Order: sequence, then structure tokens, then C-alpha cells
Amino acid sequence: MKQMISPIAGIPVSFMLLLAWVTAAEAHDLPLHHLKMPEGFKVEVFAELTNPRQLARSESGIVYAGSRRAGNLYAVIDQNGDHVADEVIEIDRGLSLPSGIALSGNDLYVGAIETIFRYPNIDQSFRQSPEPEVFYNELPDKRHHGWKYLAFGPDERLYFNVGAPCNICLAENPWFATIMSMDLEDKDPEVYASGVRNSVGFTWHPETGDLWFTDNGRDLMGDEIPPCEVNRAPEPGLHFGYPHIHGKDVPDPEFQREGFDFEAPVTELGAHTAPLGLHFYGGDMFPEKYHGKLLVAEHGSWNRTPEAGHVGYRLTLVDPETGESETFMDGWLQDNVAWGRPVDLLPLPDGSLLLSDDHGNVIYRISYDD
Repeated sequence: MKQMISPIAGIPVSFMLLLAWVTAAEAHDLPLHHLKMPEGFKVEVFAELTNPRQLARSESGIVYAGSRRAGNLYAVIDQNGDHVADEVIEIDRGLSLPSGIALSGNDLYVGAIETIFRYPNIDQSFRQSPEPEVFYNELPDKRHHGWKYLAFGPDERLYFNVGAPCNICLAENPWFATIMSMDLEDKDPEVYASGVRNSVGFTWHPETGDLWFTDNGRDLMGDEIPPCEVNRAPEPGLHFGYPHIHGKDVPDPEFQREGFDFEAPVTELGAHTAPLGLHFYGGDMFPEKYHGKLLVAEHGSWNRTPEAGHVGYRLTLVDPETGESETFMDGWLQDNVAWGRPVDLLPLPDGSLLLSDDHGNVIYRISYDD
């Protein structure tokens, strides 16, 4: 048989296929031994899938995952309950940055830039490549900070972000740089929090019901400023500073505004750490000291100078009472090169946590055993 030749430098196709297989195998062999946590904690791979972002879990136990660059929507099934996925089903593909997802009853909502889709009765239809309904399609169509995070609040309204369409600007459309909410019946979006540059993670305090959210600080002010943020919004209508001021007291050189009234962050994180998903721990598995504490996934920097090195790429533990923070889990950054980037946190009924990694292409399970 005549040997087929690859168009790449005359390399035989059979060798290229073998190389591709080896590369894929190595990609799944992640160096979990580098991940450091407090004593008694353990991290394992729950599922392998391309570019997982926000996670949601139905009452029947199916885990759903959005993605960003992959454009896919997934269902992840752990049929035997051993905390390792038995199947990963690609529900849909070719979507426009479908990062944000949320469940309400039996329906899955997916945010894809200007459109929010709804997949009715998703637990019964995910294997049939269901055709989604267009729930709402009048959001801004800007892709810069346009990917969504979705969640249903205690008031049963759908909350979602609309990021600033730029690094730093003052957009005419008041929907930009906000967190918004919408009633499922009247579909009339309202701004809940403004001055929010790019929040890709929010949740509600389990006791007070206050909205807590992360916000990514602006670029091109240097390696060490401005800080990224963890914020609290106890009521609607508050402004959180962007684009006039960053963190607690860093005025913007282009949009500085004297006497500006805004809500300061609860916690300032490092510049360029890119905090995304966050979760108040309320399970029974972790030790008492973690109950009620906030875990924040820091996706990691991309534009610090080589001399300064990268930051983030970790889980940070925040005390919501004091705002004090400490590293809970890190190790994705080795020799200034990241092999993983944490995104979103999801609790399981046994008290363990799932954590998506859109760079390592996995979902982890974090557990504790003393």
C-alpha cells in the first residue's frame, strides 16, 4: 500500500495521527500533584470536556456546563454516583460564547451574547440535540466582555451580566457595565447594579439574601493596579465605581470624577487576577471553619509584564464579615506557565464541590476526609 503523506513537511499521515493521539492523551494527564490545599482536602477529575465554564445541576443530578470559545453546551452524567462522570453529552454546538447557564424548574437557560436561549425539559431532551427556544434576544451584541453569567435569585428573577464593551469607556447605553435582572413572565430587563466593569460570577448570601459578585479590574494601568474586586449589593440601584474609580480608592486617569459616590468593594484582590465564579460554602463535608466562607475562583492574568510574572490561577477564601482573604488552593501556575484556569464552583449534595477549568478542559471534584 502506498504511504499517504501529510501536507505538513512531508510527514506520513500515520505518524501525524499517532502524534495527535499522544498529544490528546497527555492533555488529559494533568499534573494534579501540583495542586496545594489545606490538609485533609483532595482534588480529583470528575469529568473531561472541552472548555467548561459555568456549571448547574438539576434535581435529578445531571450537571450542565456552558463553554466560551468552544461554543458548546454539555450534560455530564455520573450514573453510578462514584463521583466520576460516566458520560459527557454534547447537547448543542456552534453557539456564540455560551458561557452562562442556569436552571429554573425543568428548563435550562443559556446566555450567548445578545441572546438568552431556553431548553425546555432539559433532563428529558438533552440526548436528542434539542432545538432551543429564543427566550430573549435584545441584549447588546458586543462580544468584548459580552459573555454571560446567569443565576436565579431568591426573588426567582433571572440575573445576568452585561460587561463593558471596552477596556475603559463610558458607554451611552446604560445596560453596559451592569448586572441586570429579568422576570420570566414580563421579560422586561432592569439594571440591578451599575458601574460593574465585567462580572462573570455572582451569588447570594445564604442568610441575608444580599447579592455578592466578582468584578474584573481594567487593564493598562500597570502590573499592580487596579485591583480586582469582590462586591456586595444589599439592594438594587447601587453604583460600584466603573469607569471613574477602581477598588476602594484608585481614580481612573481617563475618567476621574470628583466627589463621586460609589460602593467600595468588600475585598480587593490582586490586579489582573480575574476573579470569576464564587460560592458561599454551606455543606456538611468541610471543617467548621469553612462554613459560611466565600470561595472565589481566580482565572488568572494574561497581560502582566514578563518581569512581573502572572498572578491568580487559584481559589481564594474570603471571610464575608471582615473581607480578609487567603489562598485556599493553588498550583495551576508552574514556572510562570499555567496548565489550568479555575472558573466556576458548584456544590454537590454530599458537601463536596465541583470546579470547572476551561484551560485544563476538566471539571474537578474537591472533597475532604479527616
